[in-house]
Amino acid sequence: MNENNDDYLARSFQYLQKIIKDSSPAASASYTLIGGVLIMGFLGYFLDNWLGTKPWLMLIGFLMGLFTGFYELAKTVWRK
Repeated sequence: MNENNDDYLARSFQYLQKIIKDSSPAASASYTLIGGVLIMGFLGYFLDNWLGTKPWLMLIGFLMGLFTGFYELAKTVWRK
């Protein structure tokens, strides 16, 4: 019985590794989308405070982050 249990665990871990490997491009694209919006938005916010141009650079940063994130997402979707 212990041998069957070990075989079951080994197959389960192999299947988990396959799922993680197959989903990595989508996860990467989604992290790029979220990260791009956050990083570019915060960069725009701090530049706005420094230059006194509120809220324009923050809006431009958000739009650039969205464009970059959706571009990466589109590349991932169209690659399949």
